[in-house]
Amino acid sequence: MPIYKIHHFKSLTSTQDKAKEFSGNGMFNAVVISDKQTKGRGRFKRKWHSGKGGLWMSILLKPDDIQNLQYLTFIAAISVAESIKEIAKLNTNIKWPNDVHYKGKKLCGILTEGVFGKENFVVVGIGLNVNQKDFSDDIKDIATSLRIIKNKNYDTKLLMQGIVDVFFNLYYNHYNKNKFNNILKIWRKYCDTIGKNVVVITKTEKLKGKAIGVDEDCNLLLKLKNNKITKITEGDIKVRYSRLTK
Repeated sequence: MPIYKIHHFKSLTSTQDKAKEFSGNGMFNAVVISDKQTKGRGRFKRKWHSGKGGLWMSILLKPDDIQNLQYLTFIAAISVAESIKEIAKLNTNIKWPNDVHYKGKKLCGILTEGVFGKENFVVVGIGLNVNQKDFSDDIKDIATSLRIIKNKNYDTKLLMQGIVDVFFNLYYNHYNKNKFNNILKIWRKYCDTIGKNVVVITKTEKLKGKAIGVDEDCNLLLKLKNNKITKITEGDIKVRYSRLTK
């Protein structure tokens, strides 16, 4: 297992920003954790509600391969799902491309960002709802926490350790060895987007179809009503769940 250093803070604007700051000093294999974030953000610069009770962390890396960063998002999602299963005894699912959810309600979001220059770094942000008892009105219908689901509190440090251990194992033994098919194989076990009817909202259009798989670049393959298959590189996915996930 590689050596990494954990940096814990009581409050930060964003663990992503602090990790990027560390990269400017040449640091990598660093895990940044904060009890709360005052300006947490998700994809497309959306506000991320990240007060006390959740696990807010970013992993700072200096990977050999910067062409396949989308796989780091997949690795993070696997790490969260497996750690929740081990520690909370709860089976969760991954929604393409970056959410871990339970019965359609969001538990975790992931944000992967590159820092490019003379040296290249990557920051993988993970926001996991752990011990929150409730959420604000604007997200209460779409978000949940381990506390709400299981009616008990969990040790965020223990969850963090589990996530980081799984992450670095996959990172060094699969990602850095270009074993991307292995990552996809594990990811598919947890992903419940495939095979579902979905609505995809991109920056330019709204598409409806059936998610039939992902390609080697982690793009979602969407089969439209006219049977045409199109690749979705990014966007919001709304899944029509015909039944609840157990």
